[in-house]
Amino acid sequence: MLRVLAFCLGAGLLGSDAAAQDSLGPPSATLVLESTSVAVGIGVSWGSGVLTLDGAEHRFKVSGLSVADVGASKVSASGEVWGLADLSQFDGTYYGTDVGVAVGGGIAGIAMRNQNGVFIKLSASQQGVKFSIATQGMSLKLE
Repeated sequence: MLRVLAFCLGAGLLGSDAAAQDSLGPPSATLVLESTSVAVGIGVSWGSGVLTLDGAEHRFKVSGLSVADVGASKVSASGEVWGLADLSQFDGTYYGTDVGVAVGGGIAGIAMRNQNGVFIKLSASQQGVKFSIATQGMSLKLE
């Protein structure tokens, strides 16, 4: 299922589920991350990021995000976070969801949720970049 979701996201086949996204309300936080791929298009990537919640910045580590694109070994992305009432809910393993992420202009996105119900929509900053989540999920952990 995750491989099918990753393929659909990468190919731009999932459309935006406007009703589901609108029901989320305003995001509770934002994040940016930079990921350096161990083996572009093949291996798991790792990286770090910054979560901004209530005006405060919190650094975190990323693992389990794969990046498939042409020739880039470093990828930056940004996203919005919903359902984060408390910082302690952020850490966890995130898995792809069935809520589509709008894909346009060559920019691919991915939607994911963790065990605490925190939902993230993540979009690459570069054109041609495609994300997929490792089989074991993507781990985000505050430093």
